[in-house]
Amino acid sequence: MDGIEVIRVWSYITANEGFLKRTLDYVSFMCAAIPASFRVRRPDVVVATSPQFFTACAGYVVGALRRVPYVFELRDLWPESIRAVGAMKQSSLLDWLEKLELFLYRRAAAVVSVTHAFKRNLVARGIAADKIHVVTNGADLALFRPREKDAALAAELGLTGKFVAGYIGTHGLAHALTTLLDAARLLQDEGRSDIHLLFLGNGASKAALVERARELDLHNVTFIDTVPKAEVVRYWSLLDASIIHLRRTDLFKTVIPSKLFECMAMGIPVLHGVEGESAEIVTREGVGLTFPPEDAAALRDRLVTLAQDEGLRAHLGRSGVTAAQGYDRAALAANMLSVISGVARTGARGPGVAAPDKQDGAERA
Repeated sequence: MDGIEVIRVWSYITANEGFLKRTLDYVSFMCAAIPASFRVRRPDVVVATSPQFFTACAGYVVGALRRVPYVFELRDLWPESIRAVGAMKQSSLLDWLEKLELFLYRRAAAVVSVTHAFKRNLVARGIAADKIHVVTNGADLALFRPREKDAALAAELGLTGKFVAGYIGTHGLAHALTTLLDAARLLQDEGRSDIHLLFLGNGASKAALVERARELDLHNVTFIDTVPKAEVVRYWSLLDASIIHLRRTDLFKTVIPSKLFECMAMGIPVLHGVEGESAEIVTREGVGLTFPPEDAAALRDRLVTLAQDEGLRAHLGRSGVTAAQGYDRAALAANMLSVISGVARTGARGPGVAAPDKQDGAERA
């Protein structure tokens, strides 16, 4: 992108297949990023984004060394998310990481949260509310827009004439995608060969999911490995519904999966198995059907409902395209820039820092 210099640093790259290896990846990036920051002439502000929060550690250190304020962009409540997916049990190490997390919030000139629930969590833990700004995720409306089905790709995958519900994204521990396979099994047992589930992506659970589908002898499920970003839209075009799912845990009630906004922009009805703030958006904007997380029978029911009601699918799709205008990434970027610019001017939160109060895309009192 014109005007933006990208400095790449070495890190220990590993597959998403375990807490220890991923942590080594994160720590190695932190250690490499700090000295690399001196290749940049004096900055006005340092922005560090999570997950993972070792990036925020680097941001704090760089800000202190360069004597400029740092902004913490909060996209995940880490390390709480580690505990939520069972990757790490309660321990003195986890207690120490949580203390470090709070230290990083307190030392930030501003915290930009992608959900209102994250802000409430931080305020309840003693972080000053007036330094926390909410700028949600959104969609690039130029890239994500309604598209005709890619007939050639559908034929290649044997999906012509089928109702296709897809999961596109990381196949991780947090996503509990065995629920989708269990729903597929229910549909297959009922003889609903007209409904097909498409999985696209990789992650820590991918191999186990493929093996589970093989054990269940599922013929209504297709797994595709990660494809180049430019090709992903071809697979999105195949979907009559997009499934968004996370494990049932209180932490994930605070999360808004970013693919929700992309589905809205493309006019793809959502089957939403996430509780909390994101489910409220789905219901309020009328862009999909919700179901309880980890409830395969409920997901099966929603799949059948959408497969049998073309009018409902069309209505949900139109509502998504309309609602997506309120989550335009360009407008949200302007909100983010207003926070960063204010911090750069004042060195901390001050006049002109707060993002505009507009829908869910910006901070509200």
